[in-house]
Amino acid sequence: MSAPALRVAVINSSVREGRFGPTVANWITSLAKEREDLLVDPIDLADHPLPHELSYEPGEKAAQALAKVTPRLADAEAFLVVTPEYNHSFPASLKTLIDWHRAEWETKPVGFVSYGGLGGGLRSVEQLRQVFAELHAVTVRDVVSFHNCWGQFDETGALKEPAAATAAAKTLFDRLSWWGLSLREAREKRPYGS
Repeated sequence: MSAPALRVAVINSSVREGRFGPTVANWITSLAKEREDLLVDPIDLADHPLPHELSYEPGEKAAQALAKVTPRLADAEAFLVVTPEYNHSFPASLKTLIDWHRAEWETKPVGFVSYGGLGGGLRSVEQLRQVFAELHAVTVRDVVSFHNCWGQFDETGALKEPAAATAAAKTLFDRLSWWGLSLREAREKRPYGS
């Protein structure tokens, strides 16, 4: 008997005006939805603005904003973060989401799809690995990265030459699934104390 599908939150982290993130996020989400072993929940941070002032006792407005996204992060068993590279780093919207939460990330795998100019967003991924390690999450080594992304997709959001990126996405999904199922089993058998 096969295990239930892994619940994966796909987080589109860019909220910048004129952002390219939805193109990349829609592409990876559509591929993930083709897999029977993944149950995908797309989360666009443009739909979930969170206050930058962190608090252990959030006010009413912050609590309402958190109520729309926190349960979805808690329900996820794995994460796929779609991130651009802004000034050699990742978006403030993503850091704010990360910092408002802790237990939601713990003992879960995080995969990355990055995009940008010459660096393809990889510098943002390397910084995110350090951040997620602090939260006791496991980052997946394999990534999908789009260098000079704006010329790689057509006007419909489809990749002009999809073979390499699709192969990289399959590897990423396979690794995310392995880690997600393994960590699910570990959490069920042994509580994790951080």
